Amino acid sequence: MSIRVAIVDDQALMRDGFGMILDAQPDIDVVGDAENGRLGVEVCLRTRPDVVLMDIRMPVLDGIEATRLITSSSDCDSKVLVLTTFDLDEYVYAAIRAGASGYMLKDTPAKELVAAVRIIAQGDALLSPSVTKRLIEEFANQAQPEAVTARLPDDLTDREREALELLAHGLSNREIAAEMFIGEATAKTHVSRLLTKLGVRDRVQAVVLAYETGLVRPGTSMKRDTVNRPETGS
Repeated sequence: MSIRVAIVDDQALMRDGFGMILDAQPDIDVVGDAENGRLGVEVCLRTRPDVVLMDIRMPVLDGIEATRLITSSSDCDSKVLVLTTFDLDEYVYAAIRAGASGYMLKDTPAKELVAAVRIIAQGDALLSPSVTKRLIEEFANQAQPEAVTARLPDDLTDREREALELLAHGLSNREIAAEMFIGEATAKTHVSRLLTKLGVRDRVQAVVLAYETGLVRPGTSMKRDTVNRPETGS
């Protein structure tokens, strides 16, 4: 099945350029575009795209509020990939809190744009481990250290809390597997089940929740469990 994409950007050249790149792919179809957030929401409700490329700064309705409306709608299951001109733009964090599944720069090479759309369509967050660490650091600086605005599920196990904390510090599935002494496939399954239990769409939203619940505090380092680690020979 083809990946259905909508493009929301106030610059016609951007919409046309992204559209040409994506439409050239055999597994991607551009099903609509819009020049502002309000029209973008309408396009999404009408065409039901799998992925929305969303600009941030637009007239009428900006990309942050449009993202919030799209991701909170029960009539649309689209995932939002935020577009930004500036690396780690402060508006990106607001968009992620609004429900975006990731972000990318507008000058990203064409092949990376295509890969990004496929990643988001699969339900993954578009954040490499190195970018995740930077994003988390910047996101944490936006938050109030003592502000706890959400709660974790009461039935979350200690291992699930551990996995969430590792996730919130930007670790990949492979790194989580190493920290928890499990296989990478098992770590991926744990993370998938954790996202379901938390009721979030992807890893990015899990990171946000970890901070909002106070499980991870801005400026704190990752806890290292040295008690249960296997001893190494001398």
